[in-house]
Amino acid sequence: MKTTKRTLKILSGAALALALAAPAFAPAAAEDSIYVPLFTYRTGPFGGSGTPIADGMHDYLTMLNERDGGIGGVKLIVDECETGYDTKRGVECYDSVKSKNPVIVNPWSTGITLSLIPKAAVDKIPILSMAYGLSASAKGDVFPWIFNPPATYWDGLSEILKYVGNGSLDNLKGKTLGYLYFDAGFGKEPIPLFQDLSKDLGFTLKLYPVAPADMQNQSAQWLDVRRDKPDFVVMYGWGAMNATAVKEAVKSGFPMDKFISIWWPSEADLTSAGDGAKGFKTLNWHATGTDFPALKDIQKRVVDAGKSLAPASEVGQVLYNHGVYNSMLIAEGIVNAQKLTGKKVVSGEDVRRGLETIDLDAARFKALGLEGFAAPFKLTCADHNSHSATFIQQWDGAKWDKITDPIPAAMDKVQPLLDAAAKSYVEKNAGWPARTEGCDNKS
Repeated sequence: MKTTKRTLKILSGAALALALAAPAFAPAAAEDSIYVPLFTYRTGPFGGSGTPIADGMHDYLTMLNERDGGIGGVKLIVDECETGYDTKRGVECYDSVKSKNPVIVNPWSTGITLSLIPKAAVDKIPILSMAYGLSASAKGDVFPWIFNPPATYWDGLSEILKYVGNGSLDNLKGKTLGYLYFDAGFGKEPIPLFQDLSKDLGFTLKLYPVAPADMQNQSAQWLDVRRDKPDFVVMYGWGAMNATAVKEAVKSGFPMDKFISIWWPSEADLTSAGDGAKGFKTLNWHATGTDFPALKDIQKRVVDAGKSLAPASEVGQVLYNHGVYNSMLIAEGIVNAQKLTGKKVVSGEDVRRGLETIDLDAARFKALGLEGFAAPFKLTCADHNSHSATFIQQWDGAKWDKITDPIPAAMDKVQPLLDAAAKSYVEKNAGWPARTEGCDNKS
């Protein structure tokens, strides 16, 4: 297999340099360790987005190894597999790690996630698709092995639309909204909800798909935007698409404060467009910056110690902190699994139970060194997402400013469609198993 993998169990700066110098297949997890594979992409047209997320994921788990000796006294083997954001390579990564007793898999691609959903229950490996993937997989009664907290792409769309409607979806009537999207699984995911809401609420929806091959050539889409004159443009973009879209919007004179994205654009996407990018908006659910004890521990024990691939300037940026949040969820799943089972070295089946009992209240965030980093939430057997509120942040030319209070998802609109989508998934996948897994959290 050609997939490049890097074993990143940190023993010393020299060990990191050696591990990163050449591709190597990771050893199977030792009896006294916990194996955590990370599917990442540091190369290709998506590397600009994938790299800081990979760094944040890796560095948080490495910090736990360095500061705490792992989790519950058990070291983590953190193993990266390069997917290039390609579904076929992602499935190859999965096939290469599943025999090593991984406690969780992070696909970091909606396309890869969709391919792995049918495998998870068979292989007893939980899938964490944090704030991406199949929105309907939030329903733990139907998808007991899939977790996508803290908000789905459908939640995010409803939150964007509530903001566009000044707090009410009813205010969208008569408006024209453009949807600029990556024309693959990720970008297509919210279209059914968008189309349903367009009919229900009486606004006009204009679709502007961007093919993967055209991410850096969007002149045709922005010609259509100039022709249609939408009141707002909503973007679900990734990789090189985001920076190109912002540059094209600036060039075409589209009002930047009317251009709003789901939670993936980075600081680099905006700085590449210069001052014209000021006013651009995105959703987010956590803080940026490093003013948190856990982030300071990462800086001291991992980045400054030469055990990270991240430049110091990247730590605390929005995508890096997405990665930190993702690995915080992994760690909480493991911590809970250890408590539930009384075991130190836990399995994927144990961590699935642990994820279902995540209860990140304010006290727990403080204990993790992340007080004020994100809003509290909890998962249950039925709800693997929490459908958390998110807020709007706006680019001021140098940094993100939070400009709204948290905006709750429009669950009266989203939930019926999620229920229908889950039912449709089961019907289209003959033999989809009914849930038989026990429940440790019935609240």
